Amino acid sequence: MSAPEMSADDQKRAVGEAAAARVEDGMTVGLGTGSTAAFFVEALARRGLKLRCVATSEATAALATRLGLHVIDLDDAGEIDLTVDGADEIGPGLALIKGGGAALLREKLVWEASRRCLCIADASKLGAPFGRFLLPIEVVAFGHKTTARRIAAALEACTIAAKPVLRVKDGAPLVTDNGGLIYDVPCGAIPDPAALAAALKAVTGVMEHGLFLGLATEAFIGTSAGVETLHP
Repeated sequence: MSAPEMSADDQKRAVGEAAAARVEDGMTVGLGTGSTAAFFVEALARRGLKLRCVATSEATAALATRLGLHVIDLDDAGEIDLTVDGADEIGPGLALIKGGGAALLREKLVWEASRRCLCIADASKLGAPFGRFLLPIEVVAFGHKTTARRIAAALEACTIAAKPVLRVKDGAPLVTDNGGLIYDVPCGAIPDPAALAAALKAVTGVMEHGLFLGLATEAFIGTSAGVETLHP
């Protein structure tokens, strides 16, 4: 009799537990944001290790603190040994789209301060073409409509025929932990992620974009058969 197929939550829980097993006592650990990362945080807390943890959002900081993990500021962390975080989409070479949870700026700050970055995700995050998931872009609230028009021009220059859409929650623009706003772009496909990343960073008013390129050192993917490991 075959084993029952794992649900998406089962896959997320499996990769969260596998990632928690990678953490060693005394480490400084980056804690991601989102539903998959929450499974990791819960599994990590159960291990009872002595750790210093840097959270990528206020929500993750609250969860980690409630579970008894020691949360410190990024400025007090120095180099982070390992960051574990989810992704909204995983492409070739472990190129990622992140930011569905509106924490992309803090996530990228923590990722770039880390020696190793482990991406954890369920199997639905894999697929082609790269760019199927909405690409989040965090912008300064002041003059955000002007910034959105500049983003649209940058997209067009990168041969992407899509318009940025302001993210709204409960009838009002979603405000990030940093006081910024999020524009989501339905790219459909991103032919040259590096070129798009550079073009978006050059737009005044853009705080950060959700393309995480060359940052993930490994990925754990939850599948119906168990946890699979991917490398760039």
